[in-house]
Amino acid sequence: MNATHTSEATRTDRAASEPRYSRPLIALHWLIGIAIIAMIAIGLYMVGLPRGLPFKASLINFHKSLGLTIFLLVLLRIVVRTVYGRPPLPPMRAWQRAAARATQGLLYVAMVVMPVTGYLGSSFNTYGTRFWGILLPKWGWDDKGLRHFWFTIHEISAWILIALIVLHIAGALKHQLVDKDGLMRRMLP
Repeated sequence: MNATHTSEATRTDRAASEPRYSRPLIALHWLIGIAIIAMIAIGLYMVGLPRGLPFKASLINFHKSLGLTIFLLVLLRIVVRTVYGRPPLPPMRAWQRAAARATQGLLYVAMVVMPVTGYLGSSFNTYGTRFWGILLPKWGWDDKGLRHFWFTIHEISAWILIALIVLHIAGALKHQLVDKDGLMRRMLP
């Protein structure tokens, strides 16, 4: 057996023995991640459309329904993560460990703040929110100032979420391509 084959076998054995996320968490991670990227694309596209366009109203209603669906999936992910836990981080520098934890924590905060502020902003207009066609209760009245307040937070948190996603992906790629520590295997299906 040559040294290359032995090295590859050792890496394969180590990868098989490394702790992984649970299957439900892996599925939710990828489902939510793809849905959020789609939501951001839809949101950025629809804000550029002119007012009064019938297609824009349909797109806004789709955006609201998809956003609330993602919110429910995020809540489910929080419950599943609490039940199943997560594997420990591999050995890394203290600042990297702190950055990883901070980024993950802020991602969860942003994934909750986004739909809540979108829903609250929609509660302070005459249209309200339809969840896949079902009119949800409004938590406000027609108030331009409060609507603007909540939608401003919604927009700011969208840009923060975009930055966090980029940071999250960059960190995963660094571990995969530079550190070659197999960290990404923990979350791959």
